[in-house]
Amino acid sequence: MVAQDCARMYRANSVLTASPGQLVLMLYDGALRAMALARKALARPPEDWGRIEEANNQLLKAQRIFIELQATLDMEAGDGKFSQEMSKLYEYYIRRLAEANMRKTVEPVVEVEQLFGQVREAWAEMLRKQDPAYTKGTRSAA
Repeated sequence: MVAQDCARMYRANSVLTASPGQLVLMLYDGALRAMALARKALARPPEDWGRIEEANNQLLKAQRIFIELQATLDMEAGDGKFSQEMSKLYEYYIRRLAEANMRKTVEPVVEVEQLFGQVREAWAEMLRKQDPAYTKGTRSAA
């Protein structure tokens, strides 16, 4: 129990002390983690009824993260094109994960994981270039 409390405090401090760019990266990692858990749940045997609930919960979590990321886009920055394109991407991810949840199929989850993983890596690379001392840019394997 003490170890869980320490881990919870560490995560809370990480969020409180993170830069805006690092917070976005944490959201990216959270979405990827939720998709990995949903993919694993969907791969469990059909007799395992808990897999449906687990996949549903994790897919909804990933969708909520994408909705939050979409809501925080600054459409006024620059010419707004980058934010508009990211909004379209987030909308696509949300739609594909909803499809995976309705049909209980893993293929859309795998697709979004792969596509979004590239976005996440590009974001982490941008953070590394902005601050060469930044070393938290690699996601642990799920």
